[in-house]
Amino acid sequence: MNRLLKFITCGSVDDGKSTLIGHMLYDAKLIFADQKQALELDSKVGSNDGALDYSLLLDGLMAEREQGITIDVAYRFFSTEKRSFIVADTPGHEEYTRNMAVGASFAELAIILVDASQGVLEQTKRHVRICSFMGISDFVFAINKMDLIQYDQAVYEQIRTDLEQLLGGCPVSSVAYIPVSATVGDNITTKSLQTGWYHGKPLLTYLEDIEIESKEESQFYLPIQRVCRPNQEFRGFQGQISGGDVKVGDEIIAMPSEQKAHVKEIFLMDKRVTEASQGMAVTVSLDREIDISRGCVLTKDETLKTSNLFKAEILWMDEDALLPDREYNIRIATDTGIAMINRIDFKIDIQTGNHLSSKDLQKNEMAQVEVYLSKKMVLSAFADNQKLGRFVLINRITNQTAACGVIRHTMRRADNVYWQNLDVTRDVRAEKLHQMPKTLWFTGLSGSGKSTIVNALEKALIHEGYHTMILDGDNVRLGLNRDLGFEERDRIENIRRVAEVAKLMNDAGLIVLVSFISPYERDRMKAREIIGDAFAQIYISTSLEECERRDVKGLYKKARAGLIPNFTGISSPYETPAEPDLQIDTQTTSIEQAVALLLNHFFKEN
Repeated sequence: MNRLLKFITCGSVDDGKSTLIGHMLYDAKLIFADQKQALELDSKVGSNDGALDYSLLLDGLMAEREQGITIDVAYRFFSTEKRSFIVADTPGHEEYTRNMAVGASFAELAIILVDASQGVLEQTKRHVRICSFMGISDFVFAINKMDLIQYDQAVYEQIRTDLEQLLGGCPVSSVAYIPVSATVGDNITTKSLQTGWYHGKPLLTYLEDIEIESKEESQFYLPIQRVCRPNQEFRGFQGQISGGDVKVGDEIIAMPSEQKAHVKEIFLMDKRVTEASQGMAVTVSLDREIDISRGCVLTKDETLKTSNLFKAEILWMDEDALLPDREYNIRIATDTGIAMINRIDFKIDIQTGNHLSSKDLQKNEMAQVEVYLSKKMVLSAFADNQKLGRFVLINRITNQTAACGVIRHTMRRADNVYWQNLDVTRDVRAEKLHQMPKTLWFTGLSGSGKSTIVNALEKALIHEGYHTMILDGDNVRLGLNRDLGFEERDRIENIRRVAEVAKLMNDAGLIVLVSFISPYERDRMKAREIIGDAFAQIYISTSLEECERRDVKGLYKKARAGLIPNFTGISSPYETPAEPDLQIDTQTTSIEQAVALLLNHFFKEN
């Protein structure tokens, strides 16, 4: 018997994916008697005029049956005399592309259906590129609904030509083009008399016979999922071996610490064994104590490295657009961290595969990006190690999966640039200036009074002997940030740069007064993370009505007339701070009162 084959079925909406697999299981007598009876009964009350609706064998959700579409991924195990299979039947609707990508990450081979009456559609092209992106190089194109075009060979040949062109830029190990009818059963389990011009194998026979090149890793890798400490005498490291094999006595390296030890014991469940290999869930104990926790990797590969900067291709899945410099949670194997997209190198055109310039990424689009991590993580190029070369990004606010990606290569500058520790520290400089460095971050609408308060506060601080610096929004945009506009992605970078500058000024021992609208809560949170304990947020909470009444610079009038796009409070949102360190409303508080309040709140101890 050939080894287990894991495959995915995908294609556009209503191409017949579930019907195809259901008909295959039915004709090959791979379902139980009660399943057959249930199928026959359910079909009588369905929307198929009483004929057998084979899709019901896989579409298990009520919503799927009501709408006649696949929504979730349906996994099904079946076995013939020649081979065992696991199929992931995935949805075709663009809205559920993320579910299709999950199925592709599991599979070794892809069956992509094409409706012969419609030809190659955009979603078909998207699925081909996602499958290739996920490392699948063995394809079967089931050109379905041949009965609707009277088994026309010319149509089949044209679709085949279109598909060959589509595959032109994809790595391909094997490919087959099979004309089928999922409803009637042509060329699914047996050759069809209707397609005498087709000389290949029926679909099931092809799947039974194909030999997929093994993608097993030769090197040993064990990403740690859990540390097991049932008593003081035993400390084991648990996980699933993602590559190679390990034996008792082998020397291994614990990444990222790069400490070495020897394998003392190996357990499969509660059974002690002398060796284990890829795919096995094991507990490993070592001959000496090493600091290992979830996310670490045990390996024999001395070339395996850590990095915090890499190039990757991603499939964007979030409803919110991807914007550079936003932070996301990232998961690589069993490790987690914080990631930021430094930049989008190019977007990948689903239709042609061409590279397009883009500043953002919308749902279901693909791109090459540069990813920066908040810490060094154990990772690898996807071509060298699929387990350590895949990752997911998670929206930190909604906790939804935002993207899946594959690592193409790490960046050399991640290994060649080091933080330089200096002998003259922030504390030394602060002591010389006789003050505690702070960054007071003033946020609020245009016209709320931020700049006026900051200017008055600085004069009061200078009078009392403090050393200060103001970073004003307009002034910074006329210099350091003059290359930035006012779209959301530019506002994000604007705040990041200012926070980094403020941090450097704090390191110089200065008190920094920042006056920026900074409309997005997550960007202010990012500024707090960059600056650290020296950061304090002051919300100037003057109402929009009052700010617009003042309209000192005439900006609100222009914004209302449509002359200023992306103007905060009018055509762009302002997110009120959730927990400011201090809140001041200039409608009820004078400038003198505001300055006194700030001095008392932040400087009374000095």
